[in-house]
Formats: sequence, structure tokens, C-alpha cells
Amino acid sequence: MKNYFLYSFIVFSVFSGIAFCEEPVQSSEQTKKEEPKEELTETTHAIKINGEEIHYKASAGTMLLKDEKGDSKATIFYIAYIKEGEKNPKNRPVTFCFNGGPGSSAIWLHLGVLGPKRMNLTEEGYSLPPYELLPNEYSLLDETDLVFIDPVSTGYSRAAPGEDPKQFHGVDEDIQSVAEFIRLYVTRNNRWGSSKFLIGESYGTTRAAGLANHLYEQHNMSLNGVILVSTILNFQTLRDSQKGNDLPYILSLPSYAATAWHHGKLPQDLQNKPLMEVLTEVEHFAANEYSLALFKGSSLTGSERSRITQKYSRYTGLKPDYIQRANFRVPVHRYCKEILRDDERVVGRFDGRIKGIDSDACGECVENDPSGDAIFNGFTAAFNQYVRTELEWEKDDPYKVLTRDVWPWNFGKYSNEYLNVAESLRNVMSRNPQLKVFVASGYYDLATPYFATNYTLNHMGLDPALTENVTREYYYGGHMMYTHQPSLKKMKEDLVKFYRDTVNK
Repeated sequence: MKNYFLYSFIVFSVFSGIAFCEEPVQSSEQTKKEEPKEELTETTHAIKINGEEIHYKASAGTMLLKDEKGDSKATIFYIAYIKEGEKNPKNRPVTFCFNGGPGSSAIWLHLGVLGPKRMNLTEEGYSLPPYELLPNEYSLLDETDLVFIDPVSTGYSRAAPGEDPKQFHGVDEDIQSVAEFIRLYVTRNNRWGSSKFLIGESYGTTRAAGLANHLYEQHNMSLNGVILVSTILNFQTLRDSQKGNDLPYILSLPSYAATAWHHGKLPQDLQNKPLMEVLTEVEHFAANEYSLALFKGSSLTGSERSRITQKYSRYTGLKPDYIQRANFRVPVHRYCKEILRDDERVVGRFDGRIKGIDSDACGECVENDPSGDAIFNGFTAAFNQYVRTELEWEKDDPYKVLTRDVWPWNFGKYSNEYLNVAESLRNVMSRNPQLKVFVASGYYDLATPYFATNYTLNHMGLDPALTENVTREYYYGGHMMYTHQPSLKKMKEDLVKFYRDTVNK
């Protein structure tokens, strides 16, 4: 159960089962002698996407971040894929990609959906040993160059010797360091004339919203597009551990219904309906009767409690007596344990479709996330093999897929309130009305539920004239919807349309 609470605290898609290594303590004498240096390996490759053979250069390297005095502060590891033959930067967009955590490397977007190689997964989203990568016919490399960024303390990125890594482990600190990397990359590679995009996943969407605003205000850099995958901009929509915050219970309900529908736990009349019809009905209940019931609290009458109990049970698959004991407030970690309790199974938080087995079938919370177990080790093994053999980055340092080293995360001015960067996104969209936003959500995502994303977007205060700048798409997958192969195919089609509409306007 201890591991699960870590997952609940860490917003992004990912992760346990990975060894965490601490950096050796160095003396001040050593740090003086070990000034970090930038390193780079470059290899050339080709891939066929949609019938077109694309030749590209892959660069794996580190970039130094320095302060105003010129002293090294950190090395950022990145992997860039650049299509060969394009001389004019205006003709070729560049996209900066990252995952979340905080504490996650960019491995998931890299090998799951965007890069020229992808994990060999079953159609449902399982990685099976021996793990391998396949040419990714759904890569975005036909539309844009790609730069994958590992924030400080993740992947191969590290604070410089003698520097305290905590100076990078916070909401604002993280945005500032990633923004500086982007500024340096754009400058050194002559990409100021290119269309520029960000793609973030989970906490990476928090970073992307803050980055878009920071780049605009601090570096006068306007973006063309921001892509948010499994979005979390307003943390009030997720924090069901906070007493008195009823919002997460309302916004999780449709995802509970989707999960129950997938596992055949709804009444037969609902099971016979398409998922979208079920969700439309549940969304209406959540936004109206259920919201009002939570608002009334202990003033609910007996008949009202009975009606809400029966409807909540009907839409979630949970037993009425359990709902009553929970006072109509079932947090995600309990739902994942309870929905298949009679079958002695649990469901995944990142993907409610995925089932797992706990050692204690009577426990209150799931012990681990089976939807994480389905892919974590596979992605880790495949990346470590790929980066050494194909990208020729032959270092013995551990690649920190997901690390606890960034905790405690500094929420700064948000320490005594809910972190909400939706205002940052609204601000930059208002000041740069050409900026377009694409939002991807999975129906079975219990970590960042799609209804919570919709709530956030509907409450960000965007001027009505700019609402058409936001595109929302939904997938029959979970937090990393692209591990579900039909969703991966649809996601590529949707992103191609978004890029072409954005760049051509």
C-alpha cells in the first residue's frame, strides 16, 4: 500500500519496479576538478511513415545550463530527431517533448507514440519479454522534428558537481530550467525561424502550460502549439485526500463508469449501450444530482440518500452498502480495489482496463498499479538497449526512468493552495491569440480523469473568441492511451491534422 500512495502523490503516469541510485557524495576538492562537459553522439537512420521514407539524424547528448556568471549548474540530457535535407527552418516545425512525475524521464512519449521507434506491445497495451522496439509507423517525424527532454535528476540529466539538485525540484524552478534548455537549443540550432510546439504528458502538461507562458514573457518566444496528454492543470480536481474538497469525486465518476462498463459490472441495460451513451448519462448525473447531494452534505433527507445511493451504485458497479459507508465519496485508490473485489482482482489507476492481483484480497487499497506493471520494465529494458546500441550513447550512468530524488517537490507560492496553471495557459493564449492547444484524454484514465480535464478547460476563463483554438480528443485507452494500439493510430491521425491546421493557418 505504501507504493500506491506514492503513485497517488506523483501525478504522472509512472512508476515503480525501477532501481533508484543515489549520486556519490563528492568532496569540494573533487567538484572543483570535475567541471562537466557537454557530450554528443550523432547517428543517421531512415524510417518509412505513411509510405514515405524519411532520413533523419539522431542526436543524443547533454547541454550545460549556466548561471549569469558562467558557472555550470546542470547538464540536461536530450535526444533529438531531425529530418535531413531541410535547409529552411521555416519549412520544418520543431517540437519539445517531456513527461511528468514530477520525476519522470521522457521515455514514455518517446517510445510510446512520438519517436521513430516504439515499444512492441500487445493490442491491449502489455509489454511481453523479451522486450523489443519496432519501427514506429505512427511517429510524428513526418510532420515535425522532435526533441525529448529529461528534466534535472531524471534520465541522464544531473545537477553539476557541487550544486544542490533541489534548486531544480519545484514548480517554478523546473519551468525555468527547461525553458533555458529550449532557448539554448533553439538558438544553437538556428530554429528561431521554425514553428515551435510543446508536448507534455501528465505533470508534463503542468510544465507545458507554465512553459508556454514563461517562454513568451521571459524569452519573447511565441509558440504555435501546445499538446496536452492526460492533463492536470488544476490540482484541486485530483486531490481527493483533502477533506472538504468534493470536486475529485464528481469528476472521477464518469471514469469509474467507463471502467465498470469495460469489466461488465454495470446493470445489463447499461452494458448493452455503447460506452459513449453510458458516459453521457453519467456525466449528467455527476454534474447535477450527485453534485447537489455532496453540496447538501448531512442535510440530505433519507429518501435523497437512498436515491443517490442507488444511482451511484448503478453507474459505478459498487455495492450500495459500501457507497453509504463511504458517504458517497469513493477515492480512486479505493475504487481500484473495490470494483473487482468479488473476483479477487484490482484495476489499474493509469488504465482501468488492466487487471492485477494483490496479496491481500481484503485490503482497503491496491498494493501496486497493474497498469504500470504491464509496461514499466519493458520500456526501461528497451530504452537501455536502444540508447547504447542504436544511438551509441555508451555511458554506465543509470538512466532514471522515474526517480524519487525530486521529492519533496517545491510548490512555492502554491504551497498553501491548489496548484493551478490554467491561468498561465489562459494568459499566454490571450496574448498570443495564434497559439493552438490540443488536449488528449483517455476514458479509462483514473489518474487524470477526462471529466476533470473538461472541467478545468471550461473554467480557465478563456475569451469566447479563443475557444476554437482548443481541440479536444478522446481515446479508448488510459493515462498513456497510446499503449492501446487503436488509440495510437487515432492519436497519430488527430495530431497530423492539428499540426497541419496550425502551421498552415
